[in-house]
Amino acid sequence: MIVIPNLSKRSEAETVLYNKLNFSKNSVNYEKWLQKSNPKYPSSETVRMEIVMILKGLSMATFCPSLALYLMGRQKFDVYCDVGNYGSGYLIFSFFVIWLATDFFEFFYHRMGHMIDVLWDVHKFHHQFYNPTPFAVIADAYLDQLVRASPLLLLPAIMPINMNLLFFQFAIFLYGYGVYVHSGHEFSYPDAHHPVLNTSFQHYLHHAISIKNKPYHTGFFFKIWDQLFGSVFPREKCLCVKCQHAQGQGTREEYDKVEKPDYRVMLQWNFWLNTKTA
Repeated sequence: MIVIPNLSKRSEAETVLYNKLNFSKNSVNYEKWLQKSNPKYPSSETVRMEIVMILKGLSMATFCPSLALYLMGRQKFDVYCDVGNYGSGYLIFSFFVIWLATDFFEFFYHRMGHMIDVLWDVHKFHHQFYNPTPFAVIADAYLDQLVRASPLLLLPAIMPINMNLLFFQFAIFLYGYGVYVHSGHEFSYPDAHHPVLNTSFQHYLHHAISIKNKPYHTGFFFKIWDQLFGSVFPREKCLCVKCQHAQGQGTREEYDKVEKPDYRVMLQWNFWLNTKTA
């Protein structure tokens, strides 16, 4: 039996947290479910594991940027925080270099995580979240997080760079966009058939069907990398919500049969203390 917290005796912060976790009773509805790539909802235990792995992954995700800032303070890098001596033109040039370089780096390392035995042994942990939520964005093994954050250290080491711009782009294009692509819900625009951008559907599909030596959609932001390497899922087999609805799927009857977990159990200390962690 789930014990519902007495909100009248809780702080404002605890009340906000309760409201955010009150998914199954108020937030899960038919209209939102229609946009969900996987019709099922992950269990509270799975979401809990994602959160635990986020907390573990943060230790590695923050190492490279922390070291970069330390070396910046020691004047080991040619970096700056405003327009600097290089001018606005170089700042714009840097923006696109960072965007394209980090996106290809993410794609290629991710692909190698499926093609090289030792890297697959590391990366496969992330694939237990085959029906991800936004909490899965950095729910990775330590090595994966360390390598994925390494451009924050490598780019300042090889080129003059605006650190504010670098950190901003990582926050938006990697972590911010990562929350979206792990959300498990699709937008009407950009939809799964967008010619340039990877969407939440492509990343859900990657989680659901990519295995060792058979990666699909290891790209993060741009589709071009998967198109060049031949790792695009066949369009004629598309399983996105738009195609499912065109085939008559997503009925109210199907929705009514879906189990809707009550995530409020995650507000109980016993839930966190009595469940084994990885």
